[in-house]
Amino acid sequence: MPGTNLTRDEAARRAELLHVDSYDVRLDLTTGPETFRTVTTVTFDCTQPGAETFIDFIGGTVERVTLNGDQLDPAELFKDSRIALPNLQATNELTVDATGRYTNTGEGLHRFVDPVDNEVYLYTQFEVPDSRRMYTVFEQPDLKASFRFTVTAPAHWKVISNSLTPAPTPAGVADHVEKATWEFEPTPRISSYITALIAGPYDEVRDEVQTRGGVVPLGVYCRKSLTQYLDADNIFDCTKKGFAFFEKEFDQPYPFAKYDQIFTPEYNMGAMENAGAVTFTEIYVFRSKVSESKVERRALTILHELAHMWFGNLVTMKWWDDLWLNESFAEWAST
Repeated sequence: MPGTNLTRDEAARRAELLHVDSYDVRLDLTTGPETFRTVTTVTFDCTQPGAETFIDFIGGTVERVTLNGDQLDPAELFKDSRIALPNLQATNELTVDATGRYTNTGEGLHRFVDPVDNEVYLYTQFEVPDSRRMYTVFEQPDLKASFRFTVTAPAHWKVISNSLTPAPTPAGVADHVEKATWEFEPTPRISSYITALIAGPYDEVRDEVQTRGGVVPLGVYCRKSLTQYLDADNIFDCTKKGFAFFEKEFDQPYPFAKYDQIFTPEYNMGAMENAGAVTFTEIYVFRSKVSESKVERRALTILHELAHMWFGNLVTMKWWDDLWLNESFAEWAST
């Protein structure tokens, strides 16, 4: 049985074999408190027709695997965290219909119930190798692709991803709760670890910033029970100054369609530079008056994550052993 984690040598072989074009990921978040439905269609090319490889998934069950129109047996192909892909063609289309599991560990798609009002909040954390906990994916940073997410969730929720948030369409009723579906536009080519999904009845504050490429919408989000403490004006001010500074210093326009910053509960890290949808620990939503040094620490984190939009997201390391360079550059740029 293969190990859970991909080795560098395995990643190098897979990168030589494949060019990944796109992912179409369809998620249903209305199936219950423990699991969700995840259907992924991947289109990719293979440099050696007839070869075999594998794709990554960690979750509950795999119901169906369809490769180039042929129905394959999931029981034979899905072992540990890998789905074997035999007899590849020059151009391939793979669809995997599976059941994912929510986590309470901050990995993959994390589910939190607010003890104040019993509202459910979801968010993702994928770095290093955990996008495979939400959808089926070639989980390595150098196999970039375009990602399109379609999400069905309770209609009263906000749903945020890497692309601009579309207007939802009604999707019926489940357990007396109205559902809606959000169909996001495809992303630019990015690594899977910076894709993101944040969903729940988050409160939001909106603004915008003028950049070299035009007006970029800005959003700041937190759970409803913390809204009274959210200092959105300070966060937006810091963010706008960061945009002006980094576009000038990097001599490159901001590479994504919008920039949202979401403060999330039970977060294991300070923040994560998901493309256009940065997540932060909600420790940075100050519940009382704090020292100037704490406000400055939050500003440094905001600028650190914004710097990653260029260095890390637009330009990306081939493998995780260069993550130190990604992080050290963002730390240098933010100070």
